[in-house]
Amino acid sequence: MIDLHDWKQPLAHLFADERYQKIRQFLKQEYANYTVYPDMYDIFNCFLYTPFENVKVVLLGQDPYHNVGQAHGLCFSVQDGIEPPPSLLNMFKELKSDLGFDPPKSGNLTKWAKEGVLLMNTALTVRAHQANSHANCGWSWFTDSVISLLSEQKEHLVFLLWGGNARKKVPLIDRRKHLILECAHPSPLSAYNGFFGCRHFSKTNEYLISHGKTPVDWNLTE
Repeated sequence: MIDLHDWKQPLAHLFADERYQKIRQFLKQEYANYTVYPDMYDIFNCFLYTPFENVKVVLLGQDPYHNVGQAHGLCFSVQDGIEPPPSLLNMFKELKSDLGFDPPKSGNLTKWAKEGVLLMNTALTVRAHQANSHANCGWSWFTDSVISLLSEQKEHLVFLLWGGNARKKVPLIDRRKHLILECAHPSPLSAYNGFFGCRHFSKTNEYLISHGKTPVDWNLTE
């Protein structure tokens, strides 16, 4: 098992669960017989780049990008040198509208992860060119457990739930302790139905500051 630093203890009971063992067996077969994204060593990058102690914001995606070279274990993020997908470009448009930051040349969101934004997909793997192909392998149980764990053990987090899939996670989050910001998905199919103009980037920082936390530096061009 890869060293997950200070996530090791919070997630220990999940990794010991027979349901996780079934996920592992499934993934062994998938990686052996198909092209699967992200690389097996990048599956848990969202935890590696954002230590448990540092989590301030949780941004949920659905499942990894399924085309060559895109996914690297952080939701919405693509590796350097890869053209940002439409949803990510719309996120950059909203960032510009909300906070005035110019769109970056790269779609790599690792900086956000290091700022305390947990960039977690609800399914952590996908078969190449087959969206949602691993949605039913057990990942939902695992990531739902992570959301519940964060809700229970942390205080004053911001949960960014964009689109129907993410918004289904509301019951897992204690509204008395955390801020939940919901809107449409940034996909071109839905961005004009409430994502554009949501101002979630500035609202996140206003909440964090009001609770004595350092705001997220959302600027990716520096």
